[in-house]
Amino acid sequence: MSQEVDVLITIRKIIRATDLYSRQLSKKSGLTAPQLLVLQAIQEMGAVAISRLSTHVSLSQATVTSILDRLESRGLVARHRSTMDKRVVHATLTPQGEAMIVQAPKPLQDVFSAAFDKLEEWEKSMIVASLQRVASMMNAEHIDASPMLHVGVADEPAIANGSHPSNNNTNT
Repeated sequence: MSQEVDVLITIRKIIRATDLYSRQLSKKSGLTAPQLLVLQAIQEMGAVAISRLSTHVSLSQATVTSILDRLESRGLVARHRSTMDKRVVHATLTPQGEAMIVQAPKPLQDVFSAAFDKLEEWEKSMIVASLQRVASMMNAEHIDASPMLHVGVADEPAIANGSHPSNNNTNT
């Protein structure tokens, strides 16, 4: 087998692992990876303005608002206007949201981070450089993506060219 084929198979395995995790997360908790990420960020940050939350999770404000709509309809988060500035909306977890975080599987990026942290610095540098080179070879170096491992953009409508209308965020 050629090295080119080895690389393509490895890329496919990464995509497949991400897809399988997304399916497992959805089956076990009924959440998408971005929804879980938003819940965890609210838990970590407390009552938080949507703009600050979107920056924290590296997603557009429109995407976070869409995710919050779904989470709020399921009773997992609540939104309320700031008492200091009525233009600002804060998100908080409900008791059901707290329980959902406890029940949900660990995010795939957390599993990756734990393994990556154990590597020597030279190994980390080689992996980063190699993956950046692969992205460049696939004409993907200019695609804006969050550091979240999930398949597709499950919380916003599909756009024909794959870009997000507000910030070109593909979230992969």
